[in-house]
Amino acid sequence: MTSLRLSAPFAGWAMAIDAVPDPVFAERMMGDGIAIDPVDGTLRAPCDATVLMIAPTRHAVTLKLANGAELLIHIGLETVALAGDGFTTHVADGAVVKAGDPLISLDLDRVAERARSLITPIVVANDGYAVSVLARDKAVGIGDPLIEIQALAPVAAAAPVSEDSASCEVVIPLANGIHARPAARIAATLKPFAAEVRFAAHDKTANARSTVAMLGLGLRHGDTLLISARGEDARGAVTTVAALIESGMGEAGEPPAPAAIATTTGAATAAPGFAVGTTMPFVIADLAVAEAGGGVMAEAAALDTALAAVRAKLAEAETGKGAEIALAHQAITEDPDLIAGARARIALGKSAGFAWRAATRDQIATIEATGDALLIERAADLKDIERQVIAAISGAPAPAAPELADATVLIADELLPSQFLSLDPARLAAIVTARGGPTSHVAILAASAGVPMIVAAGPDVLAIAAGRTMIVDADAARFAVDPDAGTLAQARARVEQARAAHAAHIAAAGTDARTADGTRVEIFANLAIPEETDRAVAAGAEGCGLLRTEFLFLDRADPPSEDEQAAVYADIARRLDGRPLILRTLDIGGDKPVPYLPMPAEENPALGARGIRLSLARPALLKTQFRAMLKGVPAGQCRIMLPMIVDAAEFARARTIYDEAVAETGAQRAPLGVMIETPAAAMLADTLAAQADFLSLGTNDLTQYALAADRGNAATAAMIDGLHPAVLRLIAAAVAGARRHGRWIGSCGGMASEPLAAAILIGLGLDELSATPAAIPALKAAIRRLDIDHCRALAAQALDLGTAAEVRALAAQAIREAA
Repeated sequence: MTSLRLSAPFAGWAMAIDAVPDPVFAERMMGDGIAIDPVDGTLRAPCDATVLMIAPTRHAVTLKLANGAELLIHIGLETVALAGDGFTTHVADGAVVKAGDPLISLDLDRVAERARSLITPIVVANDGYAVSVLARDKAVGIGDPLIEIQALAPVAAAAPVSEDSASCEVVIPLANGIHARPAARIAATLKPFAAEVRFAAHDKTANARSTVAMLGLGLRHGDTLLISARGEDARGAVTTVAALIESGMGEAGEPPAPAAIATTTGAATAAPGFAVGTTMPFVIADLAVAEAGGGVMAEAAALDTALAAVRAKLAEAETGKGAEIALAHQAITEDPDLIAGARARIALGKSAGFAWRAATRDQIATIEATGDALLIERAADLKDIERQVIAAISGAPAPAAPELADATVLIADELLPSQFLSLDPARLAAIVTARGGPTSHVAILAASAGVPMIVAAGPDVLAIAAGRTMIVDADAARFAVDPDAGTLAQARARVEQARAAHAAHIAAAGTDARTADGTRVEIFANLAIPEETDRAVAAGAEGCGLLRTEFLFLDRADPPSEDEQAAVYADIARRLDGRPLILRTLDIGGDKPVPYLPMPAEENPALGARGIRLSLARPALLKTQFRAMLKGVPAGQCRIMLPMIVDAAEFARARTIYDEAVAETGAQRAPLGVMIETPAAAMLADTLAAQADFLSLGTNDLTQYALAADRGNAATAAMIDGLHPAVLRLIAAAVAGARRHGRWIGSCGGMASEPLAAAILIGLGLDELSATPAAIPALKAAIRRLDIDHCRALAAQALDLGTAAEVRALAAQAIREAA
């Protein structure tokens, strides 16, 4: 049964849902439907149904209809505050009722005196149904036809394509199927489209705008997926999503082999490594939430505010695996099905925290019901966001990270990404969890941090007490508690050997980076805060290739003074102990607002008033920063560079202000360079090099502009690959422009931290690579295995290829041969 006709459950005045004096219902946040202003005191079943839930305050009921629709009937507005006073229920949860059966009685006068209104919204709370109104703006009696609810069947593969419908089938090429990150990108890709888009597979359908609903389909590599859409831009939506999936989203390939499982324990390797440490159980209890809410409007607002706060926090992730995972988590906070589920419960009088937890747990159950181990691993992401949103709703501080002793082996039921990020990885010897999976997001973070991790070790590990000695061989997915003296001695010897090798690696990082044939390559560090300087120097940084000065300007009510800036720059220069310091002038814009620099909202901040454009519009601010840099950093160390330069005219305007600052301070003139971050600057590098003292490639922005792919957008993030031949050709043009005037040119983008890319960058002719501090030892080691002639040949080959994947394959082969 796909279509059901519902009769009026009350006698009264039928009105459009839009007319309800409550935006939560009028704007269909809870779903589409109708409303009745009742004149009798008994709510009756509008059709045969099953009672899913009677609100504890007896003011609302949710019915499960024969076609699967979930019908919410909310008696009056703000009636949850009556705490059940004036209401009497005639049925219980799970009851099977017939059309016309009494559900709830109310004292009309008593409720009318104390409630905001008696108007009763009747809405379909779940997705996948169309509502046709049969009676509106008229009086209805009990049993009169009211609305018809039609289940929306998926569009058949052979259905004809028309102006308002489209469909196609694709075969999933992603090695791991549609998991959290691809689902988030699909949902983000659909945002510009108005069409309703659904996926169908395994005899199930899902809203393609809902990451959780997509996960519930259990889409694996090789599965056939039907994509269907209804609406004016249906064709565009279907074509765009199909092309995105067929592209592989950077994850195309054969399914990975099953993770190595230790037959003795059933555990799995999540992050490799070997460690000896002392056990510490780790448990964080769920925050308590009240079930009853304080009013629909207040609780809905609390949920929206909390979601916005969590999204803002997730948006702070800078780069690397943490940023990738944050994008997937942001998509969960925007999931329409998840939010709709919470709002439906809020409409029943539940608190925002209770509603969010219940909606999340429902979605987790949906994912677990697929039986897909890979998808079940992603349920931890839902749990993580559940906790973060509830904490934001309650205003409770995040649970404090436990104080770890050195060489702690953390024992947990399941570790969430946010929990891992709160720990000090330097004190973590290893992690062992009872549940979880080897490709979960926390496993990715552990591997990135170099922390050995075993997952799925079973519930028995939770009985391991604190203070026990444990050997963790994550490579073999095995561990031993309280080993005998001989075994422990051997394990500790193995750990010491690994530490000695690492120490030797760090020691070697302090020497110059030269290729096997003696070509010198400077290795600098990218720094965002002063405290990173010491770590960078210890890791072998020969200078700072990019100081992101924005840390001084953000999260404050007033701009930093000249003296404050100078003192901080001087501190960083001191920590560098004479090594070069390249300071980038302020690079903020519409995407990084500050209260003392009012800026209008921009639809696309990346193409707006940011970087040098903003600084040139506020010359006093720019001159103050120039003066502070000249005063704070010794002349022999100081280099200054300008972000987001497009052409020589912009540079000339900035240089005029700089020359004034030099004259006013009486300081020795430091080199003034430009960042090559736009295709325009790369193509005009020769004219820029004629005036600038040096050039530095900002490959992150250069890549996003060259490939027309926003690096902050989940739908396009995977396209951001600096090894794309188009980007490499722009880099080659910039190097040629610098060489024409004998200028030094380096790179301070994310590419420079990647040994695979370093070989090509060196081959293209760069003088310097500026990397994240942690990447420097491995980067130097990789460079020492390279030969400059081989690098040049590799770069020349890469320029002639067609895709980033081809370049990566070529570079990987060259690195293997060099090793």
